[in-house]
Amino acid sequence: MADTFSQIYLQFVFSVKGRQSLIPKENKEELHKYLTGLVQNRKAKMLAVHCMPDHVHIFVGFKPVISISDFVKEIKVESNEFINAKGWTRFKFAWQEGYGVFSYSHSHINSVVNYILNQEEHHRKKSFQEEYKEFLEKFQIPHKSEYLFEFLE
Repeated sequence: MADTFSQIYLQFVFSVKGRQSLIPKENKEELHKYLTGLVQNRKAKMLAVHCMPDHVHIFVGFKPVISISDFVKEIKVESNEFINAKGWTRFKFAWQEGYGVFSYSHSHINSVVNYILNQEEHHRKKSFQEEYKEFLEKFQIPHKSEYLFEFLE
């Protein structure tokens, strides 16, 4: 075979450390653009991105040129540095450890894109914690609820 062919669609979900609402609404579009650049620099295609104040959804056409764990680690580290350099928060910004990654077939692209782009509406009815637990249950991912979220005390 002369080339590598793949069709991998992944949704990444991760939250702000301590589940704090630290992503300013007025900076959301700039962060979307920055995240898109990070994704493209890793040979992936951004299909949808949406930052809520306390978490982010990224949906990509993924190329297997980098491991999934390295991909999300690099995205989180570089976007964390970007947010801190911009001084958008009064405190040091950080993403929570861990993340969710969920795979989809080609036939689900439009519905996942719509879901991600409509996060504001979606979260009027459901909290991020409820949403995340539903993902884990829908994808039959074993988990212990007490280890899902890190809250600041």
